[in-house]
Amino acid sequence: MELYNLLLIAVIQGITEFLPISSSGHLILLPHLTGAADQGQVIDVAVHVGTLGAVILYFRKDTMLAVAGLGHVLRGQIDTPGAFLALCLIVATLPVIVAGLILELTGLDEALRSMAVIGWTMLVFGIVLWWVDTRSPQIRTAPQWTLRHAVIMGLWQAVALIPGTSRSGITITAARALGYDRVGAARLSMLMSIPTIAASGLLLGGEVILDADLAMARDGAIAAGFAFVSALAALAAMMRLARSISFTPYVVYRVVLGVVLLWVAYT
Repeated sequence: MELYNLLLIAVIQGITEFLPISSSGHLILLPHLTGAADQGQVIDVAVHVGTLGAVILYFRKDTMLAVAGLGHVLRGQIDTPGAFLALCLIVATLPVIVAGLILELTGLDEALRSMAVIGWTMLVFGIVLWWVDTRSPQIRTAPQWTLRHAVIMGLWQAVALIPGTSRSGITITAARALGYDRVGAARLSMLMSIPTIAASGLLLGGEVILDADLAMARDGAIAAGFAFVSALAALAAMMRLARSISFTPYVVYRVVLGVVLLWVAYT
């Protein structure tokens, strides 16, 4: 694959994975808009690995805390903050794994990859994010996360399997609806992305490793590097902006793009 295409795919994935504007929606639209061939699963896995590395590095303290607590969870001991965080992340990830398997086994995942679907989800869930963000109180912070809230946010996260919804967008919406402040909502959403992206990468990776050749591996490494850098920059920017502004700018982008996509899809 040409370097330009790798760069474009990786940067789009890196930026949109953590901003509430849907990475899957943008990657599905890319071949439609550029006329380029679909990037294939090797590149999909690579950019997922890149973004996973970025979020782990940015939230390295929380990640290390959860990893340290994972052993306690496996022994049935929820006796440390790390163990509780690990348990919440596991519980929050289960719904999206189950829903993802159902969609793949039934073939519905392919049926949802249309411009009309992406247009509607961009528009509708963008408006939902704006409605919740502007009307919900900011009375909780990330350290106040509860197991019940992890379940609720996990169920909302499963909805993000519909292209255009945005995993980060829907989980931020759920957290804000539960009263978390904007920084806390973004932080919880990003932490939830770690096991979710890892599970997605393992699922895709198992299907392509045996088929990958040297050229594919090289392209994948380049894409992963670009995705890592762009994702890290996007994460830093969003967390900084969450301290001073609302999520309305992302909503405006979603609404405009959604309207354009619906106009194209129906005309």
